[in-house]
Amino acid sequence: MIIGVPQEIKTEENRVAMIPAGVEIMTHHGHTVLIESGAGCGSGFSDDTYREHGAEILDTPQEVYTRAEMIMHVKEPQPAEYKLIKKNHILFTYLHLAADRQQTKALIQSKAVCIAYETIQKDDGSLPLLTPMSEVAGRMSVQEAAKYLEMSQGGLGVLLGGVTGVDPGNVLVIGGGVVGVNAAKMACGLGAKVTILDTNLDKLRYLSDIMPKNCFPLMSSPAAIRDLISRADVVIGAVLLPGAKAPKLISRAMLATMKQGSVLVDVAIDQGGCFETSHPTTHKDPVYTVDGIVHYCVSNMPGAVAKTSTMALTNATLPYALKIADRGWQQAMRSNSDIARGANVIDGKITYRNVAEALNMAYTPVQTFL
Repeated sequence: MIIGVPQEIKTEENRVAMIPAGVEIMTHHGHTVLIESGAGCGSGFSDDTYREHGAEILDTPQEVYTRAEMIMHVKEPQPAEYKLIKKNHILFTYLHLAADRQQTKALIQSKAVCIAYETIQKDDGSLPLLTPMSEVAGRMSVQEAAKYLEMSQGGLGVLLGGVTGVDPGNVLVIGGGVVGVNAAKMACGLGAKVTILDTNLDKLRYLSDIMPKNCFPLMSSPAAIRDLISRADVVIGAVLLPGAKAPKLISRAMLATMKQGSVLVDVAIDQGGCFETSHPTTHKDPVYTVDGIVHYCVSNMPGAVAKTSTMALTNATLPYALKIADRGWQQAMRSNSDIARGANVIDGKITYRNVAEALNMAYTPVQTFL
């Protein structure tokens, strides 16, 4: 198979979908890898390094899309790329379609086979291609919140860890998944008082056993959220419904109960955000204020630490990409249910139920095409 890796064009996105070591593995399996010139520079990989590992370097994205059978991206295709995606393509990337009607319509029109990293799912419910970036985003969420708590950034001027004789900051983490646990670990490590909410008693019991003593796992409910946000200096939104829009857990009216200058970090913004007042921001312009509350809603947080993120992501994606390249998408889906669950759009049909329901569009089971 011919695999194409175009350069990412989303604002301040420095990751790349395949590292040179992955190119070498692909070529050893008899595949051809096309890399757009400069695609790896943001992650520290030069064109010459890719050539040394067996890649062919092309000058433009048009050349990559024209020749490739499978397109590997990191972030969802941007509007300028929609016209490049054709029926003969397998598109393998993060898509987050439930919150993006425009992109969904474009992929339906393309009739390509569109497989989303974020809905590749194991039988145990885990999301192996979302996990590494969730780890990064969870840890970054506290790092960024600590920065925007500074008064020069519009925050209320609280040091999360406190100092001798002074209380530490209060951090509320909503969601006990990969993002939430990593956020809580980082906040605990800084010395903050951390409350993490989840609706799964088994998860809360597990967190009670493994988390530091300054972390308090509690059962999530609307009442608990209303109570806790009034005391929080930082709120991390870390809820996830695989492939679906994130639920809105904090309304604009609730902001009035929060401390002026407290910080909301919405890690669920790729899926529409879990705060009513959230809208996507970029690394160049990451925050805005609503009713005195600082909002950080960058939709590609891991792109800011591309060297770490690219390595973590490609460690996870390469085995799946190799299965698709070796067997073709249909046989790969027949033999591997993880990949079948990743199918979001095939031949103009939405094949992931949560996406179809979120957008009120028709759903076609993936088995129809297998």
